[in-house]
This record gives sequence, C-alpha cells and structure tokens, in this order.
Amino acid sequence: MRIVVAGGHGQVARRLARALVARGDTPVGLVRNPDHVADVHSDGSGVIVLDLETATVHDVAGALSGADAVVFAAGAGPGSGAGRQDSVDRGGASLVADGATLAGVRRYVLVSSMGAGSEPEPGTDAGFATYLRAKSASEADLVGRDLDWTILRPGTLTDDAGTGDVRLDEKVPRGTVPRDDVAHVIVDLLHEPRSARLVLELVAGEVPVDAAVAAAIERET
Repeated sequence: MRIVVAGGHGQVARRLARALVARGDTPVGLVRNPDHVADVHSDGSGVIVLDLETATVHDVAGALSGADAVVFAAGAGPGSGAGRQDSVDRGGASLVADGATLAGVRRYVLVSSMGAGSEPEPGTDAGFATYLRAKSASEADLVGRDLDWTILRPGTLTDDAGTGDVRLDEKVPRGTVPRDDVAHVIVDLLHEPRSARLVLELVAGEVPVDAAVAAAIERET
C-alpha cells in the first residue's frame, strides 16, 4: 500500500513510516520544513514538502494522487497558540480530508487524542483544552464525510520502548502508551478494512496489537 502521512516528521509519524516499510508498504511523509526531508528519507519514506497552513485543496490532492490511504498525524505541537492549534489540528485535518475526496483516496486514519469528542473536563490545562477542542472539531468534521475513516485516540504518549501489547476499545481507562505501539496499531488499522468508521481509544495493555485490533473490530461491528 502507498500511504501518505501528514505530519511526516512527527514522532509517531516517523515510527509509523519505519513500521510501514518493515511491512512492505510505501510511506510518503508530508512535511512543512524542507530541513526535515533528510530525516524522513532516512526512515525509508518518500517525502513531499507541503505546508498545510498555506496549501490549497488541489495541492493536497496532488500529493495524495495514487495513494491507497492517508494518515493525519500532524499537529501544531506543544506551546502553540490557539490559532495554530485550530489551523493545523482542525483545519489541516479538514483540508487533508478535502484533498483525499478530490484525489479519490477513501481510506483516512485520524490520529486524535484521548479526551477528544467531548468538552474538556473542569481543571484541564487551558492549552491542552484548546488542543482537545481542535481535535474534537476535526473528528466531528471527519465523521460526516463519505470516507472510510478510522479515528484513533491514544492516551498520553511516551518514548518508552514499545511492548507490542495494548488495550484498544471504544472506551478504555486513561493511561499512557508508547509511541512505538501507537504506530503499530495504525499499521494494523490501515490493513484492516473493517476498522473503517470506528472510533477507538488506545493505552498500554496486555493484548498483542494484532489481537487487540481484531477484538476491537469484532466488538464494534
């Protein structure tokens, strides 16, 4: 499969690219900064320089031409203001969905966040609350589209080595999850058409990734 990854220089995205290459897929990372091209190439991934904050829908459709799927793993990043969180985490996800529709790419995996989909709980840090609202808006936009979408809501991301064991379901207790394991769950979701139109939460657990994905699909379909 040829899979375009928006936010291709991100920490999850680079792990995802390496996992896709290991599986025999062809990842292509979309990056904003030309200085990041060499890093993404070093993961075995193709690269297209495209700034989602200035690109047109036709630019995005061109980047997605010939792809089998797209993963939105972009984000404004820690410390970004509300404006950039909206323009990247919400606006960028919507633009990529528009581009996918124009390019005829039906499969779309959105990397969201646990806590999205509802109003942030009282006491949530103001910056994180803004981030969650942007993610919630991107989810709401995506579920109304005629695409084969899957929404993945990981818990707090860590740089711990992946264990290959997770907990994946419509609702799971709050927790952490290694970025390595998030990447491997995305790979399995991309290769499982029955995961389309599912919203799944993800934390570290005790079930191997392939079995956890299969079980979540059985429960939800």
